[in-house]
Amino acid sequence: MALSEEAQERLADVVALQPTKNGELEERWGMDSGSEVHQYLESELKAYYYRDEDSLIRATADAADLVGADTESDGPRTVTVPALQAQVFAVVADENDRAESVVSVLHSLRDAHDIDPAPEDVRSALRGLARRGVVDVVQKTVPTFRLAVEREDVVVEALDE
Repeated sequence: MALSEEAQERLADVVALQPTKNGELEERWGMDSGSEVHQYLESELKAYYYRDEDSLIRATADAADLVGADTESDGPRTVTVPALQAQVFAVVADENDRAESVVSVLHSLRDAHDIDPAPEDVRSALRGLARRGVVDVVQKTVPTFRLAVEREDVVVEALDE
């Protein structure tokens, strides 16, 4: 099945952002709802994506081949994420440090990047990084977070917004 240029670009987003959710793709693609994302995936990319046991969107191996994604690498793993997730990755506690709260990460973002995102956006960014396996969620009274990997073992690339 031949894909349009737009469909190929969106498939590359699915490959880069996996595992992802409708909401993340909705924001990336400028769509109005998760339903619109679902309809697009089903009508244009059905053969190239699936949902895992947690209902997260993942690309098939054929999709990765089609967009030329390098799935085999000897160096650090590359994770492509939205800009806020890249900034959060840069400031969240290291894997051997004490896990920190969303508010603590928010303060670190303000200090390091001179930005002031909403706490809900920071929480969402942390959860997105956890879905990608690079941040651990440590359950206490409130969830706290720290890296799941050594920082130098992962290259985090921010998507162009």
